Amino acid sequence: MRLLVEVVVRRGSIAESRHHLQCALVDLEGNLASGSETPGIVTTFRSAAKPFQLLPLVERGHADRWGFSDEQLAVMASSHTGSRYHLTLVSGILERIGATPELLVCGYHDPDDSESRDELFRGSVPRSALYNNCSGKHAGLLALAISEGWPVEGYHRPEHPVQQLMRNTVAEACGVAPESLGTAIDGCNVVVFAAPLAVMARGFARLASAMARQSGDARTVALGRIGRAMTAYPFAVEGKGRTSTALMVASGGRLVAKGGAEGLQLVGWTERGVGLAVKCEDGAGRAVGPAVVGVLEQLGALSAAELASLEQVRNPVVTNAAGLDVGTIEAVVREASRA
Repeated sequence: MRLLVEVVVRRGSIAESRHHLQCALVDLEGNLASGSETPGIVTTFRSAAKPFQLLPLVERGHADRWGFSDEQLAVMASSHTGSRYHLTLVSGILERIGATPELLVCGYHDPDDSESRDELFRGSVPRSALYNNCSGKHAGLLALAISEGWPVEGYHRPEHPVQQLMRNTVAEACGVAPESLGTAIDGCNVVVFAAPLAVMARGFARLASAMARQSGDARTVALGRIGRAMTAYPFAVEGKGRTSTALMVASGGRLVAKGGAEGLQLVGWTERGVGLAVKCEDGAGRAVGPAVVGVLEQLGALSAAELASLEQVRNPVVTNAAGLDVGTIEAVVREASRA
């Protein structure tokens, strides 16, 4: 089934803006079950790669040796809002490995969480890299470096063993050769990987399939644990109002989800063992939630009750500076043959 995916932003009844999206639904073997016009479009994985970047820490037994909880694993795979809840989780990881926030090279940015942001603006707490939405991932990378006996300094650089292992692991999880992945520098200062949308979807098919199994090789067991940690603690993975968290809560963990910057969303459908990748071509984050819910609805992945609980993601309201509702954002998803 070939899909056409568009998101329309309306001000009143006027179609003010339109976003065009690409998608790919892929099974464990890499077969395309459904997709848009160009499901092989190449883009960056951004934060959607985090479950795979966490994989070596779990697969090699380091997570167990440090005694990390599943909730801590979830925040290592997160793009969090900088809430007190998230800061406590990341701080606990650093304390356990004997590290401090000063070792995190992700940099500082203002948190999305309003309470934390107000505290920072009042000057009642110091600015710190802990507030960066990628601080959980960086804490996990530090834990990996320390566990392997590698230098902590420079753990973010492409030539460091941590980043070399990241490239190999992400590629293997997605069923491609490491040299096929494009690389650049991510917003949080580590290496970011580029791959076709369908390749990313295959990685999430593998994640979803591993979650449905109770046994297997070390990689399958590790992937399954990571996925189940994410669905068990969906608010650790992103947070209130975020698409990935909403999808995992609404589906009761049948869907495992992780978003990435520039309009990317990855979803694993555990019952079918398939992965879905959705990308807004112009990078607009506001289009992703409605598009993903629309595509999942078209694919039959969500029940009527689940769709109802996702209404704010599916059809968010546009508000103005005075707080008035002045428009809507809605996805238009249809089979190409019916366009």
